[in-house]
Amino acid sequence: MSLDLPVLKTGSFYFIKDADCDFILEDKTKRGLTVKDTSIDEKLNVKADKGMIHDMDGIGHWVPIRWYFSKDLFILAKVSEYAEAMEKKYTELRELTCPDDND
Repeated sequence: MSLDLPVLKTGSFYFIKDADCDFILEDKTKRGLTVKDTSIDEKLNVKADKGMIHDMDGIGHWVPIRWYFSKDLFILAKVSEYAEAMEKKYTELRELTCPDDND
Protein backbone atom coordinates (compact mmCIF):
# COMPACT_ATOMS: atom_id res chain seq x y z
CA MET A 1 0.00 0.00 0.00
CA SER A 2 1.34 3.40 -0.97
CA LEU A 3 1.43 5.80 1.94
CA ASP A 4 1.45 8.77 -0.44
CA LEU A 5 -2.13 9.56 0.57
CA PRO A 6 -3.98 12.83 1.11
CA VAL A 7 -3.05 14.44 4.44
CA LEU A 8 -6.08 15.48 6.49
CA LYS A 9 -4.22 16.92 9.47
CA THR A 10 -0.62 17.44 10.46
CA GLY A 11 1.25 18.30 13.64
CA SER A 12 4.90 18.62 14.54
CA PHE A 13 5.05 14.90 15.28
CA TYR A 14 2.24 13.30 13.23
CA PHE A 15 0.25 13.08 10.04
CA ILE A 16 -3.33 11.88 9.72
CA LYS A 17 -3.83 10.49 6.23
CA ASP A 18 -6.97 9.52 4.35
CA ALA A 19 -7.10 5.98 2.94
CA ASP A 20 -10.18 4.35 1.39
CA CYS A 21 -11.36 2.50 4.50
CA ASP A 22 -9.06 3.90 7.22
CA PHE A 23 -7.73 7.04 8.80
CA ILE A 24 -3.97 6.47 9.15
CA LEU A 25 -2.16 8.12 12.04
CA GLU A 26 1.55 8.22 11.24
CA ASP A 27 4.24 9.01 13.83
CA LYS A 28 6.75 11.39 12.21
CA THR A 29 9.43 10.44 14.75
CA LYS A 30 9.46 6.93 13.28
CA ARG A 31 10.05 8.02 9.65
CA GLY A 32 12.57 5.76 8.00
CA LEU A 33 12.00 2.91 10.45
CA THR A 34 11.39 -0.32 8.57
CA VAL A 35 8.05 -2.02 9.13
CA LYS A 36 8.82 -5.46 10.56
CA ASP A 37 5.34 -6.45 11.73
CA THR A 38 1.70 -5.49 11.41
CA SER A 39 -0.44 -6.46 14.37
CA ILE A 40 -2.97 -5.06 16.83
CA ASP A 41 -1.64 -2.21 18.96
CA GLU A 42 -2.11 -3.09 22.62
CA LYS A 43 -2.97 0.47 23.71
CA LEU A 44 -5.32 1.61 20.95
CA ASN A 45 -6.64 -1.81 19.90
CA VAL A 46 -6.30 -1.07 16.17
CA LYS A 47 -4.07 -2.50 13.45
CA ALA A 48 -0.59 -0.96 13.49
CA ASP A 49 2.64 -1.20 11.52
CA LYS A 50 5.50 -1.73 13.93
CA GLY A 51 9.26 -1.51 13.78
CA MET A 52 12.09 -2.45 16.11
CA ILE A 53 14.28 0.05 17.95
CA HIS A 54 17.14 -0.87 20.27
CA ASP A 55 17.98 0.82 23.56
CA MET A 56 21.46 1.59 24.92
CA ASP A 57 21.79 -2.00 26.13
CA GLY A 58 20.97 -3.39 22.69
CA ILE A 59 17.56 -4.63 23.77
CA GLY A 60 14.98 -4.44 21.00
CA HIS A 61 11.58 -2.87 21.53
CA TRP A 62 8.58 -3.01 19.18
CA VAL A 63 7.24 0.47 18.47
CA PRO A 64 4.25 1.53 16.39
CA ILE A 65 5.02 3.51 13.24
CA ARG A 66 1.45 4.05 12.05
CA TRP A 67 -2.03 3.07 13.17
CA TYR A 68 -5.02 2.19 10.98
CA PHE A 69 -8.37 3.44 12.30
CA SER A 70 -11.33 1.95 10.43
CA LYS A 71 -13.72 4.61 9.18
CA ASP A 72 -16.54 2.26 10.18
CA LEU A 73 -15.52 2.56 13.83
CA PHE A 74 -13.76 5.93 14.18
CA ILE A 75 -14.41 9.52 13.20
CA LEU A 76 -11.63 11.94 12.36
CA ALA A 77 -12.17 13.86 15.60
CA LYS A 78 -11.38 10.75 17.69
CA VAL A 79 -8.23 9.99 15.67
CA SER A 80 -7.25 13.64 16.14
CA GLU A 81 -7.55 13.20 19.92
CA TYR A 82 -5.01 10.35 19.80
CA ALA A 83 -2.77 12.44 17.55
CA GLU A 84 -2.90 15.45 19.87
CA ALA A 85 -2.09 13.24 22.89
CA MET A 86 0.98 11.98 21.02
CA GLU A 87 1.89 15.58 20.09
CA LYS A 88 1.66 16.62 23.76
CA LYS A 89 3.79 13.67 24.90
CA TYR A 90 6.56 14.39 22.39
CA THR A 91 6.47 18.15 23.05
CA GLU A 92 6.89 17.56 26.79
CA LEU A 93 9.71 15.09 26.13
CA ARG A 94 11.47 17.61 23.86
CA GLU A 95 11.12 20.34 26.49
CA LEU A 96 12.53 18.04 29.14
CA THR A 97 15.48 16.73 27.11
CA CYS A 98 16.30 19.78 24.92
CA PRO A 99 15.27 22.88 26.86
CA ASP A 100 17.45 25.22 24.76
CA ASP A 101 15.93 24.03 21.45
CA ASN A 102 12.38 25.16 22.19
CA ASP A 103 10.94 27.83 19.94
